[in-house]
Parts: sequence; structure tokens; C-alpha cells
Amino acid sequence: MYNWSTDTKNLKKHKDEYAIWQLEQKINYGLGASKLKKKELKKYWHRLHIDPHRRAFLDQLLHDQ
Repeated sequence: MYNWSTDTKNLKKHKDEYAIWQLEQKINYGLGASKLKKKELKKYWHRLHIDPHRRAFLDQLLHDQ
């Protein structure tokens, strides 16, 4: 994933912050060819800052099973 406004080299040094940033980018701006990892999504669920409508949709997919 390419992002021009974030120093990803520095961010990769902080594993949790990088994972959260990457999930937020994929959810808010599109996945491209990649997929979300359910395990990561559940792990960082309460720390993600995403659109409320997308959060509700993903919440149904994650927790209604």
C-alpha cells in the first residue's frame, strides 16, 4: 500500500500502531487487491477510528457468526 502523507518506515517500527493505521486505511479508502484479516480486525476493533456506518456493517459480519 502506498501512502504519500505518512512516514511508513517510521511507523513500521511500532507494530500495533502500524497495524491499526493499515486497517483504517484499508477500511476507509479501499482494500485494493488485499483482504482484511479477521484476527487482526478483532484484535484492534476498539482502537480503530472508522466511519460509523462501516463500523456497524463490519460489526455485524464479525460478531453475528
